[in-house]
Amino acid sequence: MTVGTAPVARPSGLGARRRPPGTKIGQDRNREARVNLEKVVFGFFVVLAATLNFGFFIGDISDPQLHNHYELFAAVVVNLIATVLKFGDRTQIGAVHLATSLVADLQLIAAALIYGYAVYVSTAGMTAAWTASVVSLSGGALLANVVSVVLLVVETVSFHRG
Repeated sequence: MTVGTAPVARPSGLGARRRPPGTKIGQDRNREARVNLEKVVFGFFVVLAATLNFGFFIGDISDPQLHNHYELFAAVVVNLIATVLKFGDRTQIGAVHLATSLVADLQLIAAALIYGYAVYVSTAGMTAAWTASVVSLSGGALLANVVSVVLLVVETVSFHRG
């Protein structure tokens, strides 16, 4: 009677990983290590839009010295770029991404228009009341940006699990 080893069963079920057809052992590791540049650019602009908006928003709501108009301009431009990048996604979460981006764009453009009116048209200039209006609109856009960042994180975590 000889003692032999039983054939080792391959794992199956939830934890099983299968190689794509035609690949050798070890080849599929290289595919997993590649970074999707489109996703990186998309994530970059979503996060940059939120951080620029946050930088403009932070500070005393009625003090115009604490809210840089160049930062507002940059927030508008980057939000518009992020919106353009969201147009290609046809999924449900992509539609919500686009909706949050459109809300942020609308509020930031309104904030920029109010800022421009206060500085270039109004005889009073940039008063505490005008500043409060601009910063409040920026705060609404910031909330939309935060929702977009949360969606991005949820989408990324659920993608890597599936």
